[in-house]
Amino acid sequence: MRDFSHFNIDLRGHTSGRIKTLCPWCSEQRRDKKDRCLSVNIDKGLYKCHHCGAAGIVPDMAEERRRQQEWERRKRQLEEQRRKGSAAGRFRRPEWRPEFLTLAPEAEDYLVRQRGISRRTLLAAKVTAQPVHLPSSPEGQDELAIGFNYFEQGQLVNTKFRTLDKRFALVPGAELIPYHIDSLFGATVCYITEGEIDALTLLHCGYEAVTSVPAGGGAKTDWMDRFVETHFEDKQTVVLCMDADEVGGKLTAELARRLGAERCRLVRWEAGCKDANDVLTRYGEEAVRRCVEAAQDLPLDGIFTAGDLTDELHTLYLNGMGRGADTGWTDFDRLVSFEPGRFAVVTGRPGEGKSEWIDELCLRLCLRHEWRVAYFSPENMPIVLHLRKLAEKITGVPFAPAGRMDEALFGRVRDWLATNVSHILPADDDYTLDTLLHKAAQLVARRGIRILVCDPLNRIEQRMEAGQTELQYLSSVLNRLVRFAQQHRVLVILVAHPRKVNRNNLDGRRRRVEMNDINGSADFGNKADYCFVVDRDDERQCTHLFVDKVRFKYLGDRGEATFHYDVRSGRFLTCGFQKVYNTQLGEVKMEQKVDWRWFNTVWIDTHTLTGTDGEERPVPRASASVRPEKTTASGNAPSPGASASVRPENAPPEGRTTAGTTGERRDA
Repeated sequence: MRDFSHFNIDLRGHTSGRIKTLCPWCSEQRRDKKDRCLSVNIDKGLYKCHHCGAAGIVPDMAEERRRQQEWERRKRQLEEQRRKGSAAGRFRRPEWRPEFLTLAPEAEDYLVRQRGISRRTLLAAKVTAQPVHLPSSPEGQDELAIGFNYFEQGQLVNTKFRTLDKRFALVPGAELIPYHIDSLFGATVCYITEGEIDALTLLHCGYEAVTSVPAGGGAKTDWMDRFVETHFEDKQTVVLCMDADEVGGKLTAELARRLGAERCRLVRWEAGCKDANDVLTRYGEEAVRRCVEAAQDLPLDGIFTAGDLTDELHTLYLNGMGRGADTGWTDFDRLVSFEPGRFAVVTGRPGEGKSEWIDELCLRLCLRHEWRVAYFSPENMPIVLHLRKLAEKITGVPFAPAGRMDEALFGRVRDWLATNVSHILPADDDYTLDTLLHKAAQLVARRGIRILVCDPLNRIEQRMEAGQTELQYLSSVLNRLVRFAQQHRVLVILVAHPRKVNRNNLDGRRRRVEMNDINGSADFGNKADYCFVVDRDDERQCTHLFVDKVRFKYLGDRGEATFHYDVRSGRFLTCGFQKVYNTQLGEVKMEQKVDWRWFNTVWIDTHTLTGTDGEERPVPRASASVRPEKTTASGNAPSPGASASVRPENAPPEGRTTAGTTGERRDA
């Protein structure tokens, strides 16, 4: 979710799509303070003011979090591939020199006075100081180094030497094990630090079961392979006391993965402090204990609470829930709005216009909100015939040179379709759901599609597992489509055919299809976010679109929208019915009232402006290839109350075939 309120951008109650609104940077200083000069693409987070030029992007907090989680997951996978088995074979064992427990003055000054660790703690942990020759030492010279001695079951296994100028070396050929590992035996709570001095700090503050990673930060944890079962398996709580930096974060993630995030807690140090010893030297023992006791549970993968979603929840609190993306169908938009990440099911009798209506719905969402679409539609083969159909919807004219589509218009339509429409046609007729979703995921990554159309379901090859019933298979398919929509932020539209629907026993009329009539399972209606039924009414010469379900009320509600279908262009036009009194016959009849606005416009040659009612309306640009055909005597559009016998300005010319009159309706 993007927090537009942080930029003082008013979304006017919308949550998806493209809108125009007031510019927070210049509208107050303009003469026309009501001019909505700021264009906003809510889904992409983009905004641009056409007056002052302000432009930018509002980050999506959920996407940032998912991107970080994916990055961490990939890092863990790489580390898992590189991880080798535990060390094997014979190791060199250093000689224990207890005489060096008496620290040299320089080492004691550093550890006691500068680092704040007591002599008693240093003696209990068997910290030594002795002259050694390190790989970085001058040739033939020894240097004073502090020795952090690694014991296992009382036996010295390794020693890490640290010079006072912070150069390190381990005993060559010795085994790498955790520091102070013996203290974990018998404890139910243990503490893991990122360095020996931090481990000594916790020991100094009264904690006993304390260990440290042997080689500092980093995500490699080979050293703990043979200690997981013996030293960590029985721990109820593991407190991770890592450094407050990027390296410490990576080590925290890897330890939580190996030890189980459900029992890990993370210490947050005081502001400005990097680690435990930093807190000790600045604020004292009590501050260290306060930080450790306030350790927080690690977030669990796939588990969220209100605390994890604070930013998104606050954004929702400030902005509220507005409607999603509109289509431009006035009556339909009053019922429904759309947003990515949802799953829609469309049904209806064969030939009623399901595919035609879905095509126009997708084109409208793409034209108005830049939602690119991908089709898996084996019934619309070959692909060029489907592209021809889409081109006629976009232009409103026949797809032929003789039909007023000149080469220039053809080129614009071809380029627009090439940019915004993709078709999935797997090789070797591999029409399985796995292949379909794999190809769709590739299109999300490469072309940024926002709509996936599966038309129809029965053309997806069924591969049922042994013992799986048809109901279980359909439930699995629907679950996978829903998850794909949510994970990839795509509007998935599925066409599902109904079983045979009987006529009404009382009057013999055909009853309309309902969601429970879909062949196979009631889960279609249960799992969908939107349920649409397309029903053609030949008697009244219209198409009814029934909205049987909208899961979330902020996106719409149930209802019915009525369309007039123009066969020649393939466009659905909003229409209604009004009572008309015939004075000659002395009777009242219902006549169809069609909204012919923008009928003869080429949709890719239009832009949008905001009308006086605050809603955006398409305004056609001049197009040499398509002109409105005036059919009234005066050449003007009829008044809203005009009789249906007077044809509107942009109505089809005489002889044009419309649904329910003459001619054959386009098959859907």
